[in-house]
Amino acid sequence: MKSYYLTLLRHGLAEGESEGRYIGDTDAPLTREGKQQLCDLRGALQYPHADALFTSPLARCRETAALLYPDAKPIVLDGLREYYFGEYENKTPPELEDHPLYHRWLAGEPGLTPPFAEALEDFQDRIFGTFTKLVGGLLKTGTTHAVVVTHGGIIMALLARFGLPEAEMHEWLTPGGCGFLLRITPMLWSGGEKLEVVAMAPEEPEDEDELPPERSLWLELEEPGLV
Repeated sequence: MKSYYLTLLRHGLAEGESEGRYIGDTDAPLTREGKQQLCDLRGALQYPHADALFTSPLARCRETAALLYPDAKPIVLDGLREYYFGEYENKTPPELEDHPLYHRWLAGEPGLTPPFAEALEDFQDRIFGTFTKLVGGLLKTGTTHAVVVTHGGIIMALLARFGLPEAEMHEWLTPGGCGFLLRITPMLWSGGEKLEVVAMAPEEPEDEDELPPERSLWLELEEPGLV
């Protein structure tokens, strides 16, 4: 049976991330360090081929796509922009220390979202709906190799919903410029909207000593069955 391959990649380091800011929907560009890390990764490792390249509309994703796939013209998917944090947007934890709801939200109180933030149900409907349309488009057009440059939170939510093996969101955490290679088979997808996570991306060298510093986190993330 024909297989389709889709790679989800997280953008590089953006302005505000090193300060711990909630930059969700904030259109923060890549930092100079983030750009250099991506260039180092591209020079040291093999990124998957892209017959079609998709990206979130936010600058950090568009810049990442341009650095990793300079010869490709990306298709912007507004539905894959990051979550909007409302009153917490672009603020650091110390700046929110005295906010009356912050610690309850941070503790994961069910049903609680930051004031004026995107509702979790709306967020999930947006990204899941966009993703299913994307996969449907690949199957319809016969596009067998595609890449999506998006956000860490988006990748974790998508794989917690659609990925096999099944895992919690936090288990799909990925460093900047990295992500996961997915295999889509029409029968598995049509039977329950599931796809296989078959490898981490970009491709690792055989010798772990050759890993660039940006990829050392993978050694802590690897789990049986992913590769």
